[in-house]
Amino acid sequence: MKHSRYALLLFFGFLSWLIPFLVSIPFYSVQGTLLVDVFLFKSIMIVVGSVVGTLLMVWLFLRIREGYLMEGILIGFTWPVINWVMDGLILLPMSGMDVSAYFAQIGIRYLVIPVISVSMGYVLEKSPGSGSASGSG
Repeated sequence: MKHSRYALLLFFGFLSWLIPFLVSIPFYSVQGTLLVDVFLFKSIMIVVGSVVGTLLMVWLFLRIREGYLMEGILIGFTWPVINWVMDGLILLPMSGMDVSAYFAQIGIRYLVIPVISVSMGYVLEKSPGSGSASGSG
């Protein structure tokens, strides 16, 4: 059972990269030129990534009954790494962006993942009826 839970966690981490990547494609011409204002595009992608990532986290958290904080920490560690690796394999070669520019413009944004996942895990851990929560702050 744990093996399938970790496989799901990794698969969802991959989806947290793939879905926003697929959403971004229509914003580019066949030649690779951005078709909308760059700031509008970045704003849209931040919202899309946040919504997708948060929904995937919610679905994962609903599948467990204990260890919420540890699950949040695990998500917060693995998903940014998955996103950075996938960007390194796909996005950097496509864009021609160097690594320092990538981290300044895109990569650092993945640090929102542990903020959300650890926060979710902490709240669930402390919530009454979560199994491991005492109900007091």
